[in-house]
Order: sequence, then structure tokens, then C-alpha cells
Amino acid sequence: MGLIIGLLVIWLVLSIVGFAVKGLIWLAIIGLVLFVATGVWGWVKRKANA
Repeated sequence: MGLIIGLLVIWLVLSIVGFAVKGLIWLAIIGLVLFVATGVWGWVKRKANA
């Protein structure tokens, strides 16, 4: 679970940096997509363990 939380934090930081720096909007989009994908993956794995 620590890995998933760590990845979520990394993707969130990348998204914020992407939105803060005008030329890096692509980084924000990739960060958001990876954030959502990691969240869904973590949720599915958590449901499987329950």
C-alpha cells in the first residue's frame, strides 16, 4: 500500500508542476492520467484482498 500512496504523491506533484509551468502542460496531463490509473489499480488490489 505504501508503494501506491508514493506513486499517487509523485503523480500529483508532476501534475502540479505541469500546470504551474506553462510549457509543461503535457506533464500535467500525463501526471493526471497516471494518478487516476494508479488510484484505480490500488482500489482494485485493495478490493481483491478484502
